[in-house]
Amino acid sequence: MALKIDVYSKDLELTDRINEYVIKKVSRLERYLNEIGECRVDLSYIKTARNASDRHVAQLTIRGKGFILRAEERADNIFASIDESVEKMTRQIERFKGKHWRNRGDGVPAAGDVLQHIEQVEEEPELDIVRRKSFALIPMSEQEALEQMQLLGHENFFVFYNAETSKINVLYKRRDGTFGLIDPIVS
Repeated sequence: MALKIDVYSKDLELTDRINEYVIKKVSRLERYLNEIGECRVDLSYIKTARNASDRHVAQLTIRGKGFILRAEERADNIFASIDESVEKMTRQIERFKGKHWRNRGDGVPAAGDVLQHIEQVEEEPELDIVRRKSFALIPMSEQEALEQMQLLGHENFFVFYNAETSKINVLYKRRDGTFGLIDPIVS
């Protein structure tokens, strides 16, 4: 089955050459993970980027049953950003497969080897939730949440019930000093 690849561009002319290049490069990902259901490639040119070598952006998103993987890379030309995002996605696929399939690639599970060497390996500390916090959510607008976040001195994030959308949202401070809003969708 051929991989369906959707290519979108923003502030960049999507020529046939670029489109064919994207399809050629991205279709190779199916070799590494054949459960890919949908692939989306967003190409853009950001003229306000601080560094001239970061103006061409290629963002690659693949979806399958139970997973979404995303890679974004910036470069001085669009072809380099496509290459780098495909390489990054390949590494993410390998990491994803390693976490989910946990075998060595020769069809023999690694569990037998682990049992032989289990006495030699020290146990890693188990990750536990060390604190739980409950609080009442008061319906408020996004602007009120921003003001509340600043008044309370929360520097990184603020969880609130959005009165306009009737959803729980997370307001967070971005690295560049601006703010972002996470609006979760239950699927």
